[in-house]
Amino acid sequence: MDYKLIAVDIDGTLLNSQGILTEKTKKAIQEAVDAGVVFVICTGRPIQGVKRLNEEINRDLPFITYNGAMVIKGKSKEILYQRSLPKNLAKEVYDIGSKWNTTMIIWSDNKLYVNHENDKAKEYSKSINTPYIKIDSIDEIPTEITKILWYDEPEKLSKHQADFKEKIDKRIVHHFSRPFYLEFVDEKATKGIAIQKLCEDYGFDIAQTIAIGDGYNDLSMIQEAGLGVAMENAPDDIKKHAQYITTSCDEDGVANVIYKFILDKE
Repeated sequence: MDYKLIAVDIDGTLLNSQGILTEKTKKAIQEAVDAGVVFVICTGRPIQGVKRLNEEINRDLPFITYNGAMVIKGKSKEILYQRSLPKNLAKEVYDIGSKWNTTMIIWSDNKLYVNHENDKAKEYSKSINTPYIKIDSIDEIPTEITKILWYDEPEKLSKHQADFKEKIDKRIVHHFSRPFYLEFVDEKATKGIAIQKLCEDYGFDIAQTIAIGDGYNDLSMIQEAGLGVAMENAPDDIKKHAQYITTSCDEDGVANVIYKFILDKE
């Protein structure tokens, strides 16, 4: 297959376990892009949160941000696709989170809002390199909601998810991106759907795509892509849906896929 697009998760996939983009992987990406392949970085973060990667790779790559709610070019900031959470559904998530007194991180128009001004909010703001705006009600946010993230203890979040997952509106997609991050987006905001939209934009067939990931929020794109790849460090539940298992993030798994399936340099 002549693959035209490769979509890759960040943590546990593109970056090694120390959070580093290795020289081997960076070189493989640059070679693939220079050969005409569209390389897409996929993340739950906003574009501000991947600034360092954008600079390191030094190409105008499309980024699937907010786990599929927005597709945006890294350098030009051109938005290729976005899907917001309707205000009534966002309010439902916010009201339940308020009832359980969880720390909520809310993204709207690439601005960061928080319901609690605490250590979690400050840590998240610092990690994403974006100042936060404290709110007392979701009605204070003037624009549509891109994503809501609950930041809390893993045990507490797991209990809450089990309590409401059968009751919450089916148009709300929720999943863990990390054990202490439970994220909520619109049902049309997935990495898999974002890849579909990119294929439409570039004129590719979905069969010409590769998706690589290690987490549950990567499952939609692993299942959607022409070649779904799981990292060796991925859970077995993810691996069983993949067509190929590459080496771990500490063994340049992404670079090895590029060399094997795209650059034919295995």
